[in-house]
Amino acid sequence: MNKVFADLPVTIFETMSQLARDHDAINLGQGFPDDPGPEDIRRAAADAVLNGYNQYPSMMGIPELRQAIAAHYRHWHGLSVDPASEVMVTSGGTEALTSAILATVEPGDEVIVFQPFYDSYLPIIRQAGGVPRLVRLEPPHWRLAEDALRDAFTAKTKAVLFNNPLNPAAVVYARDELELLARFCQEFDAVAICDEVWEHVVFDGREHIPLITVPGMRDRTIKIGSAGKIFSLTGWKVGFVCAAPPLLRVTAKVHQFLTFTTPPNLQAAVACGLAKPDDYFFEMRRDLARRRDRLTRGLEDIGFPVLPSQGTYFLTVDLAPLGLNETDHAFCRRIVVDHKVAAIPVSAFYEKDAVTSVVRFCFAKKDATLDTALERLSDAVRRCGR
Repeated sequence: MNKVFADLPVTIFETMSQLARDHDAINLGQGFPDDPGPEDIRRAAADAVLNGYNQYPSMMGIPELRQAIAAHYRHWHGLSVDPASEVMVTSGGTEALTSAILATVEPGDEVIVFQPFYDSYLPIIRQAGGVPRLVRLEPPHWRLAEDALRDAFTAKTKAVLFNNPLNPAAVVYARDELELLARFCQEFDAVAICDEVWEHVVFDGREHIPLITVPGMRDRTIKIGSAGKIFSLTGWKVGFVCAAPPLLRVTAKVHQFLTFTTPPNLQAAVACGLAKPDDYFFEMRRDLARRRDRLTRGLEDIGFPVLPSQGTYFLTVDLAPLGLNETDHAFCRRIVVDHKVAAIPVSAFYEKDAVTSVVRFCFAKKDATLDTALERLSDAVRRCGR
């Protein structure tokens, strides 16, 4: 069996979700909303199934969606991409990441990866024969440091895998840090594979800045987005790839032999969604920020130290100030058993030198769900010996 995959443990998401099912717990671990998503986009998909084309679409994505992606990024980020040669549709963000990594990385190449990271990154890098070079980020700010980058980049660096906004830390990186990373990419002639699936889920007036728009990065960045995150339709698995033609051509060849294409009815509906007026996106952010604030206030009232959440569906709690005699893993197992609420230990997003005091909660839930979870956690701090 392939040791890259055979030796992998069960993911923390499946572990905690199974514990949530076993104990009839509220699942604030996995990142999905508990509502069905925008009705108009769902109706557009249904109409496309009944009245549209349901055979193999173009491998690169239906023209309407590729044009909508280009128009969307031009409007929101001033990014000009050619829908014919610089845009591709994939079956989700993870497939887009896999295609980009396999297109870029050869045996022996080093890939910079920032911890904490999405769990698919390292197995795919290793399947390509790449060598991950891990950069450890730390709470409360999770910032990029020039000395850490200098230690990580070498003559063997082929690519950088960069998630912004960052899950699980809920950080939206500012221009100065993007420019710092861009400088290293250019100095070491590295390709940036940018996981930007949370690009619209940013709060408090913050702006997501795609790394591809930073000077010097246009021709060395593979930008990845996800309709599932933009429209809270996580099960649809419709991803986007934008890159200069030399990068996209090879990425498309990998995509051809992974999934080949994506359901055309979902593509048609996403094209409609990307053309929605700005107010839709701003209202989505306001609604999620309101839920974030509701959970933040409730957790703080209980006594949990909540770290700032600048984007994504998540907020994190740093248990260190509570002086607990348990790790984040032990804490998460205890609250799912004793308090019937599931969360995710952030140490699961590290391979080594893990931060072991931070726990992630998902706030993309209905008010009643959040309120019930808070009621169940009401004595969690007192009972852990504070």
